[in-house]
Amino acid sequence: MSRRSGRTQSHARARAFALDPRLAIGIVLVVASVVGVVSIVAAADDSTEVYAAASTLTPGDRVLSSDLVVRNVKLNEATDRYIARGELPPEGFIATRPIEAGELVPTSSLGSHDGLSLTSVVVSPHGGLSGTVTPGASVDVWASAETESGEYGAPGVIISGAIVVRLLEDDSLVTSAQGSAIELLVPRSRVARVLEAMANGDVLSVIPANLPAKG
Repeated sequence: MSRRSGRTQSHARARAFALDPRLAIGIVLVVASVVGVVSIVAAADDSTEVYAAASTLTPGDRVLSSDLVVRNVKLNEATDRYIARGELPPEGFIATRPIEAGELVPTSSLGSHDGLSLTSVVVSPHGGLSGTVTPGASVDVWASAETESGEYGAPGVIISGAIVVRLLEDDSLVTSAQGSAIELLVPRSRVARVLEAMANGDVLSVIPANLPAKG
């Protein structure tokens, strides 16, 4: 009888411990504390998921979601300046400016598929390039044709508002003895005019279409 009584008392103490309301209250408090901390952290995190270039993009590139990666960053009031996750057009977009690998994709870089009417050409302007002619800059291409007397006539604009893709002054394969080579994004409708000027040996000049205001 004493052994049975001892086992009964032991089982009773085990059930009492398992059903101790203080333990249940303690668990509830711990869970509530964890949930509260997580809620506070989530409320304080104002970061936004935006797209960044997985590799360098150049003007005229057709960009799809596979060309981008998602970055979680804090933009504050600049959120509207970048493409947030889920805002990418299903058909992608045409890049209108250079975007370096890892750079956040600005909304200003989104072009429509009308941009597919553009293509790139490489020209070698005479007389060098202005320091303001950098990738992404807008430039005009001027041409001066040689006359019968062996002189060159008055120059005229053959391409207006071309976009600089990149400078090739260090690339010996495309750099002409006439000057530094430059890759430009131009309307397809004007490519023939550019090639004609190059074939005729016209003097080409690349001039910034607009200059930043100073002082």
